[in-house]
Amino acid sequence: MDLFALDIFRRALVGGLLIGLMAPLVGQFIVLRRLSLLGDTLAHTSVAGVALGFLAGWYPLGLGLAFAVLAALAIEGLRRQYRSYAELSIAVMMAGGMALASVLFTAGRGFNMNVNEYLFGSILTLSRRDLWLVAGVTLAVALFVAVFFKELFVLALDEDAARVAGLPVRVLNVALTVTAALVVSVAIKIVGALLVSALMTIPVAASLAVGRGFRRTMAIAVLYAEGGVLIGLVLSGLWNLAPGGTVVLALIAMLVVTLLARKLRSRLLAGR
Repeated sequence: MDLFALDIFRRALVGGLLIGLMAPLVGQFIVLRRLSLLGDTLAHTSVAGVALGFLAGWYPLGLGLAFAVLAALAIEGLRRQYRSYAELSIAVMMAGGMALASVLFTAGRGFNMNVNEYLFGSILTLSRRDLWLVAGVTLAVALFVAVFFKELFVLALDEDAARVAGLPVRVLNVALTVTAALVVSVAIKIVGALLVSALMTIPVAASLAVGRGFRRTMAIAVLYAEGGVLIGLVLSGLWNLAPGGTVVLALIAMLVVTLLARKLRSRLLAGR
């Protein structure tokens, strides 16, 4: 069977490639700011919004997006309260998001609520409305990074230096966290809440091992993400595997190969 002849697979591929484009764009700044767990936190909060959407009869992915944005604003508020313990805000929101999601899913046992679809992803069930939402968020993320690239670059390297330079650090922090929330909320149906941060961090980890220069590293991260999505989706379609998990495993395999190749190259250069 030709996978690319199937409409559901083509929609899944387009959605996956769009996520593969925007996730590393935001993930690069998140990783450099040592906030790698931010994606997991926002994902769990977004799932709580999805659960409430099912209960209220509203568009689940849209309400999940709204919850993720609210969580992003709350995280930034907590970070200002605990400046010396910035990671504490992430821990608090992650616990709250998981707790709220579990309560809402429990309350909705009598409703048609597919928990696994949002915990582990269900990219093959992407509707055209979902795809338009993903495309809109991708465009917004790309424009945000393009317009504020220099400011975000300084912020990622040294927040104190950005403040001294007169940049609106608080506004940039909020904008970056909200942007991450947008990425996470639309990606949970593709790779799932339990795996979504992998698309934001693993391609960046691989690119940092080989890239030189900030822009080049970001471009390489996008290539890794797109490659992982393409390989993962094709393998999952051919072997009837979970698409989200297969994409993440493909990314991990690419990271391992990259690290081994770098180590081998270093040994060969040292032996000359």
